Amino acid sequence: MTRILVVDDDPQILRALRINLRARDYEVDVAADGASALKAAAAHSPDLVVLDLGLPDMDGAEVIRGLRGWSPVPIIVLSGRAEGTDKVAALDAGADDYVTKPFGVDELLARIRAVTRRIHPSDTAPGPVTVGRYTVDLTDHTITPEQRLTPTEWQLLERLLRNPGKLITQRSLLHDVWGPQYGTETNYLRQYMARLRRKLEEDPTRPRHLITEPGMGYRFQP
Repeated sequence: MTRILVVDDDPQILRALRINLRARDYEVDVAADGASALKAAAAHSPDLVVLDLGLPDMDGAEVIRGLRGWSPVPIIVLSGRAEGTDKVAALDAGADDYVTKPFGVDELLARIRAVTRRIHPSDTAPGPVTVGRYTVDLTDHTITPEQRLTPTEWQLLERLLRNPGKLITQRSLLHDVWGPQYGTETNYLRQYMARLRRKLEEDPTRPRHLITEPGMGYRFQP
């Protein structure tokens, strides 16, 4: 059974999430501040953390960095801070996803399912991935029906497809695809994502699978 640690200083949110998550057979621990969250994480080894940034004793980004010092546990930020700088800071600190308050429970549950699917990755090579009407084989680097990609397009697409549902930050993609010296050239990403959409999306102007999260990064939605 998946164990989730919910961290929020709002007792109503803690209660609502505890009820909704337990109704879906998750084990749930709760914490109302950063210090309690770090202690609970050490004591109970959760499979996933849902974390508010605005905690009474420390900023949520500090909690993320504290967890990342010893644990790879997936972290979904749940916060009322809608500014792009706050989102990017949380993601760069090590969060896996970001949901803005007010939020829909169904959306949060979908994000939780997407993240928990990645908790125990397979050691075997990934199977074919469906992107619209195309089937992408990441092992053989082939697309059916045939569609040709450049090496850079393959690197970018592979990074996204190997992390379904996960928000990958702009900085992370630039680092992984172009190299550590590229940190601000977001125009590269926009251009290459536009090319991938033209090749793989049924309607590139309304993408269903290669999704932009404005100001933050990109996500592959299966």
